[in-house]
Amino acid sequence: MSTATTSDAEEIPPQKLRLVVAASAAGTIFEWYDFFIYGALATIMAKHFFANLPDAQALIFSLLTFSVGLIVRPIGALVFGKIGDSQGRKGAFLVTIVIMGAATVAIGLLPTAAQIGGWAAVLLIICRILQGFALGGEYGGAAIYVSEHAPKGGRGAATALIQASASIGLVGALGVILLTRNIVGEDAFRDWGWRIPFLLSALLLAISIWIRMQLEESPAFRKLKAEGKTSKRSYAESFLEWRNLKIVLLALFGLMMAQGVGWYTANFYTQIFMERILRVDQATVNIVMITVVLISAPLYIFFAWISDKVGRRPVMLFGMVLMALMYFPGFHLITRAANPALEKATISVPVSIAADPADCSFMLDLTGGAHQFASSCDIARTALSDAGVSYELRNAPAGATATVTVGDQVVESVNAEGRSAAETKAARAAFAAALQPHLVAAGYPAKADPDQINFPLLIGVMTIFIIAATALYGPQAAALVELFPTRIRYTAFSLPYNVGTGWFGGLAPVTALAIVTATGNIYAGLWFPLIVTAIAATIFLFLWPETKDRDIHA
Repeated sequence: MSTATTSDAEEIPPQKLRLVVAASAAGTIFEWYDFFIYGALATIMAKHFFANLPDAQALIFSLLTFSVGLIVRPIGALVFGKIGDSQGRKGAFLVTIVIMGAATVAIGLLPTAAQIGGWAAVLLIICRILQGFALGGEYGGAAIYVSEHAPKGGRGAATALIQASASIGLVGALGVILLTRNIVGEDAFRDWGWRIPFLLSALLLAISIWIRMQLEESPAFRKLKAEGKTSKRSYAESFLEWRNLKIVLLALFGLMMAQGVGWYTANFYTQIFMERILRVDQATVNIVMITVVLISAPLYIFFAWISDKVGRRPVMLFGMVLMALMYFPGFHLITRAANPALEKATISVPVSIAADPADCSFMLDLTGGAHQFASSCDIARTALSDAGVSYELRNAPAGATATVTVGDQVVESVNAEGRSAAETKAARAAFAAALQPHLVAAGYPAKADPDQINFPLLIGVMTIFIIAATALYGPQAAALVELFPTRIRYTAFSLPYNVGTGWFGGLAPVTALAIVTATGNIYAGLWFPLIVTAIAATIFLFLWPETKDRDIHA
């Protein structure tokens, strides 16, 4: 290993460092914008690409399609990590941005299920796989590139904009969606206007490529290459040598899985919870999220900067603990703020389903529609899930038709097993329509009343979630760069980051929603991020080293 000092980085002129940070962040913002458009439009995409499923299952499958892009990220991390460690940082993340941009534009051009049937979903999934593959190599390259230019004692501050780029990309995605929705109108947006944010990526792609073409290779990699010490076997060094593998495992289980579930819960599952479960108007949700994400941008920079002063450990541990403490009380407060009528009805008029246990499935179809959810139990549960109503599932005698009890009213479900997909869908719709008046009479609102939304409370609670997420995420880039040796940094850094963010974080919204649908409790899904965060915080507390003063050129 090289024992060089950080003098090379310290001699970089401030104006050049600013260019490096700005250029790296600009490209990263664009890639996050691309990736987040789909997440923000999940409910609309479900209607166009998974039209044969009931609403709850279509949304779950749409979220799984979002998640598949995250699941393949570790593959991209390995491919581009190898390129970055052997050929250079710049070339690797120049290729990633081209793949990401091309796949995003392609989504805006895809035919829907109404035009080509199931092939629409297949093409969408292919585009999401390409996006995830590219993103797997993007973040690590940008964070490492900036860190290797930054002076010792300033790596947190230098990488702060990279950390904030995810939020800026999310604001851009939500802003473009909101603007497009207002210009073309809600009906037109849901019909065809959703394509516009994807197609705008063509212009952003051209700008981002031009910016990144202006960059030079990082000084740390140039020095390593000049000394002939670049890694030719980065996979073996990273994952087959225990001294490095134990660091990879620590990064994954002691930090990244908590950061993944925390960030995606705060930034994505809260949106789904408000829109899908609390029935808040989508435009209102977008405005709330834009407000909160704007608040978050300077917080990433603050926590990254403060970690240069007090250390990475205390700042990131604070974020984990705060997030764990907020999950359940925070979401209860979100319900109180966004839909107080629903909270009141849930407490005063509980709902239950009595059904033969053999009649009830897990309510998660990974096949895209092979399971019709046609039993009387599944139809009853689908209707309540679509209405955002919590319920208790009780056992009924074998063979009995499921019934829904709302207060003192009992509504018998219907059984559509053996019918065609169209007949099953019609049966579900008819039962939901028959059940709705009973729910409304019991005080369950068909949707959240905009006049009853407590915006200060809602934004305040969301801000606490964002404080936790930014405290954990802000110092993360510098901490991970400092954790790994230069010669295998791109590979070893990128894999745990993308597994934690992609597998744990990306699957957090769909896992939580599936648990909610299966249990009937709108808060039950929060057990997944809470348990993951608690495990990571414990590992982090006892095993994570302080890294802020390390020599990253070694």
